[in-house]
Amino acid sequence: MGVKRIYQKLKPTSRCVMGKTYFVSMTSGSCDCTEADFEWYRKVVSNNCTAGVSVEYTARRHQCPIQAPKGLHLVTSEGTLTATLGTNATFLVFLEEGDGAKTSITLDFGDGHALTYSNVSSIEDGIKHIYKAVGIYRVTATGENSLGSETVTLYLHVTCPLEFIHLSAPFVAVRNKEVNLTAVLWPSQVGTVTYVWWIGNNTEQPVITLEGSVACTFSREGISTVTVQVSAGNTILQDRKSIAVHEYFRSHLLAFSSNLDDHNPDVAEWRLDVSRVIRNSLIQVKPPRATGVGEDQLLVTVLPGLPTAAEFFLLPDKLLTEGKAEKTSAHLDQLSEVLLGALNQNLVQFTLRPGVQVTVYAAHLSAAPLVDTSKSHSGSAMLMLLSVVVMGLAVFVIYKFKRKIPGLNVYAQMQNEKEQEMTSPVNPTEGTAGSQRDTVHSLEILDTELNSRPREVKWSGHGVNDS
Repeated sequence: MGVKRIYQKLKPTSRCVMGKTYFVSMTSGSCDCTEADFEWYRKVVSNNCTAGVSVEYTARRHQCPIQAPKGLHLVTSEGTLTATLGTNATFLVFLEEGDGAKTSITLDFGDGHALTYSNVSSIEDGIKHIYKAVGIYRVTATGENSLGSETVTLYLHVTCPLEFIHLSAPFVAVRNKEVNLTAVLWPSQVGTVTYVWWIGNNTEQPVITLEGSVACTFSREGISTVTVQVSAGNTILQDRKSIAVHEYFRSHLLAFSSNLDDHNPDVAEWRLDVSRVIRNSLIQVKPPRATGVGEDQLLVTVLPGLPTAAEFFLLPDKLLTEGKAEKTSAHLDQLSEVLLGALNQNLVQFTLRPGVQVTVYAAHLSAAPLVDTSKSHSGSAMLMLLSVVVMGLAVFVIYKFKRKIPGLNVYAQMQNEKEQEMTSPVNPTEGTAGSQRDTVHSLEILDTELNSRPREVKWSGHGVNDS
């Protein structure tokens, strides 16, 4: 269709026969297009016409009008709002409406770094960025051309894998007294973290916090269990501690010979084993005239870190003290003195391994401060301290300027008179009168000489020096 063919054929009146070598020639060519060759401004399928009216029906390219960017989108390549610290985070930016070739894209990663691209097509493979710190970052993408701009925001949570948690809690607590529970994370900064606490007997309704510390009280004596779960990203870790709750107890810090630090790997299992060994060593201390420490009355825990330190807790024996406060306190004081006496005499030792003998000591705390910081005595303590300072200043002034105080001269005169009386000649009257005149005369000469002597005043950074 749309093609014309030209060929030769015999006339109807010819009676000849075509020979074997005769070839019928035929030529083909395109026809000029007419309106019949088009349907709704489109050439009919399989139509091969050319020229004619084809120019009028052929589509023409026109420059589209520039539009302001509209429908800007910003997502991560994985479709999530999280990224791992130290790895590539890939961002995808695309535009629904607008001239992508003439619309520039600026991507601000929220950590002080930003990139600008001349058009959208140049970032089809995504934009990669590595974050160097955990946190929540406000990532913004801005598309802009001569007719306007559009901005879209994404909040990205950059996290670090949580490796280990440790629940820091007291081993012994006083009943109805507030204690602090703290969950220690490693590494310390892992991003957004949720803490779930099960405290004591409240195992059905946990406490959910965003902080790693909570305060609580225990109303019942006995062993209470605290469990904490830490959720960071796709990781959930848990730790649990048991706390002995009592009305009264005694505690004291322990120190060790320096050779223990050489064998301390600072791991929880090692601390637990050494705590048991120390506890057994303390239980073996038998006072001559007192009841020894029972197995249920003594708790020992080795503290994390170096140098190695520990703490022991003495718990009351309610069968022996009949639950009375006076007997309980006296009994605990008695046991505490027995153990401290044995520790101070280097009687508590244990063998860590063959050839390694460790001695346990009572840690000596620093002395109490001079000023009482309690509210009820702070005023009197400060008054006492102020009195000491004033007295010291008064002594300094008297010592520095004693030559100008008449009372001291009179006292010196009286002392000289007494000395003259003790060394007087046989005739007391003549000796006394002469000595008085000589003393008075010499004192007057001394005062006159001191007053007439020039005084040198020196200035230094610490004040005035009078000499």
